[in-house]
Formats: sequence, structure tokens, C-alpha cells
Amino acid sequence: MTRGLRRLLLAAGALALAALLAVVIVVYLLLQPDRFTAMLQDQAQRAGLVLSLSSPASPTLFPRPALDLRGITLNAEGADSPILLAARGRLVLPWSTLLGGHTTISQMEVDAPRVDLDALQNWLTTLPPQPEGSPPAIPRIDAGISIEHGSLMRGDQLLLNNVTLTAGTLAPDQVFPLGMSATTAAGAPLQLRLTATPHMQGNTLQLNDIQLHLSQGGGTTLALRGSARWHGAANAAAQLGGKLDQADAGSYDIALALTPADQTNPLLLHLKLDGPNNHADLHLPPLALAHWWGTLDAPAGQQTGPQPDMPPGSGTLQMAKLQVGSLSVEGLSVRTSDAAPAPSTTTAKPAMPANASGKSK
Repeated sequence: MTRGLRRLLLAAGALALAALLAVVIVVYLLLQPDRFTAMLQDQAQRAGLVLSLSSPASPTLFPRPALDLRGITLNAEGADSPILLAARGRLVLPWSTLLGGHTTISQMEVDAPRVDLDALQNWLTTLPPQPEGSPPAIPRIDAGISIEHGSLMRGDQLLLNNVTLTAGTLAPDQVFPLGMSATTAAGAPLQLRLTATPHMQGNTLQLNDIQLHLSQGGGTTLALRGSARWHGAANAAAQLGGKLDQADAGSYDIALALTPADQTNPLLLHLKLDGPNNHADLHLPPLALAHWWGTLDAPAGQQTGPQPDMPPGSGTLQMAKLQVGSLSVEGLSVRTSDAAPAPSTTTAKPAMPANASGKSK
């Protein structure tokens, strides 16, 4: 190799290295990872949350402009237990943002997140209540969301594993799609598909053309269609109907109607189920039911008031055979009083059933 050719190759190598360094600098300046990290932390702080990363965000330009986030932790302010832990996140950005346009995120990807339901519920209880009479609003989600290898926990208890979730843009008068797959703690596969179109009508938030499909394993599927509206607080209503199919028990017609709270009655869910040898006609208060469910898992010493024996509600239930996990119940007949259930803010016991019979295995 001649001296001139060697010098030419060295010059070309130096030029390529300089070009690569220039590209890295341009990518960093265009993406400005500190700007996006500060934006995310500021939005979290406004909601009473603390977002931290194990290392600074790193930018990439190909195949799409994006920022990689490592070691994501999301805590409520002053709380020790994190709401979310994730090994990695990725913010995909539109080219318009890089070229000086409005700061937006086109896709949010999260890998191996771990969500603690207890910590999430504790944070939600600290949020200020919605002002009386204030109209609801559609919470915009401009970015699509993708989650893989997730898990849902309740303290140390695993609820869902191998969670994969995808969601599109949430905006007025646009179809919002959401899909999820997971496995339960017992290892049964679970799949959910939901689509709905949000719409504002005056001070009312409407969810039109709701289509929900839920399946567990190969034996149980639930398909519902309908609509819902919300005026704020417990002023909500919904009408959903469809089919519940169980491979070993047959097909059931199911209807759900949510009626808003008023001065004398709480928010009520009316459930009707009709199928082979199984019938249900129940009025259930969702808020009181959630409170009752929470008392079942309350640690010793943290229960407030007497422990209720039965879930709140009224109506009739007749099941020739009921299978819930490893529990099998045959010949179940329950009739509760028609008294209005206690609101969720109380710990009063619901009325005992006037007639209950059956045998369990």
C-alpha cells in the first residue's frame, strides 16, 4: 500500500468518524432527552406522583426517533411502596417534534411493568374529589400505549401475569381500541377486547357503541354491547346486553343496567342472567360492593367496623351448579330483601337472605 493511499484511507476514516459523531450530536440535540424527561416528571408531579429513572434517557433515531428509559419507578408522593416498576420504557416521537414542532409522543412502550394494586388504590384515595356540579371531561391520550411482560400484584399476591396490552388514541369522536391478554394466578389464559367511541354532549360524557369481549381459557366467554353516559360523580348510567357462554354449562342471556344515584338511592347495577337452570335478578351497589370486597383482604387490625357476612345487594339467585375456581356449589337458591343497600361509606351489614339453600363441595 502506497503512502498516498494510506493517507487517503486515514482521511476517509477520520471523516466517517467525524460524520458519525456529528450525527450523534444532532440526534441528541434534536431529541433533547432532558426536555422529555422533565416533561414526564412534571406531569407526574401534577398528579401527586414521583417519576424516577435509574439512568438518564438515551436517544435513538432509527428506525424511528425515540427515547429509551431504564429502571422506571413511579411512586405516590411520600409513599414507600411503588405503584409501578418497569425494566424499560420507550417513547416514540413524531418527526415533526424533532423539527421544532409541538412536543408530542406518538407511542409509549413499557416492558415488564409491575403494578401494585394496593399502592394504586392508596394514591387514588388521596386525589381531591371532583368539584360539585363540575362537568366531566374526556381524558385525552394522544399516544398509543403498548405493554409487554407485565404483572398485576396486590402487595405480594400475584393477580395477573404475562400481561400484554395495546391501546390506541383516546380522543373525542374517535373509536378507542383496547386489547389485553394475560394469565391468571392459577395459570388460566385471559383475553379482553374493548372498543368504544367517547363523545361530549353538553355536560355529559357519552361512550357510544361499546363492544366488549372477555374470555377465560377455552370454556368461558362474555360478549356485551351497549352504551354509557356520565354526568360526574355517581351520576352515571349504562345499558349493556349480550351472551355469557360456558362450555360445560350452556349459553346465558345477560343484561346490565346502571342507574345513577339520587337523593335516596346509591348508584345501582341491575344484573339479569337467564340460562339453563340458572337465573339471577340482582340489584348491586357497585361502590358498596367494592368497599365490601376491600374489607375481605384488609390485614388484621385494619378493619373498620363489623365484618359483613354477605355482599351488599338485593334480588334473587338460583343456580343449579356454580363453579368458582376449585369451589363447586350445587342447588344454590338465594333471595335477599328488597331494602335499599347501604351506601359505600358505611359498614352496615346487608340484610341476611330470607331463603338460602344449597350444598358445596
